Amino acid sequence: MKLSWEGEAEDAAAAARAGSELETLRAQAEGEPLVVGNEFAEVRVAKVQTRNGVRLLVESPKSGQWITLDPLELEALTWQNVATFSAMVGNPFAPLFPEGPA
Repeated sequence: MKLSWEGEAEDAAAAARAGSELETLRAQAEGEPLVVGNEFAEVRVAKVQTRNGVRLLVESPKSGQWITLDPLELEALTWQNVATFSAMVGNPFAPLFPEGPA
């Protein structure tokens, strides 16, 4: 008996696309990635060149999550206060503001 769910094919296709995109980004990395970690988390950071300019690829090897950030998005991190980061850490693996109709 094989378990399946509604949207399984779409989920598998999205995962394959994300995996392919991540491999492409890793291939475009400049230099060796920087690994930063402590007893709570570990991230790997690499500068990558994309068709839209330079980005920072931030990966969490433990969870498999990753994101690319452009210079403006990185600068926006400096505009935040401790409460913003506490809210993000308090709701792991979920966006601070869910996507959807505005």
